[in-house]
Amino acid sequence: MADEIKKLLKEGKLIIGAELTLKGLKKGNVTKVFLAVNTDLDTKDDVKTYASMNGVEVVELDVTNEELGTVCQKPFSISVLGVKK
Repeated sequence: MADEIKKLLKEGKLIIGAELTLKGLKKGNVTKVFLAVNTDLDTKDDVKTYASMNGVEVVELDVTNEELGTVCQKPFSISVLGVKK
């Protein structure tokens, strides 16, 4: 998981954050979504709803949003990551 995310980050294919990922899902620009284990339920429901409408795979990770921020080399927590087409 971490290796795939790091590779996507280097390639510039990651969308960081729930708001931007949801926008991408609505426009059909996202192929996959990663959710941290402690993503709040409203956000998780929104992401899953839009992902199912577009046939996008949602991967629920077993890491917290703090750990996901660390994997992405960011000084903040990240609950949602999207993968650009």
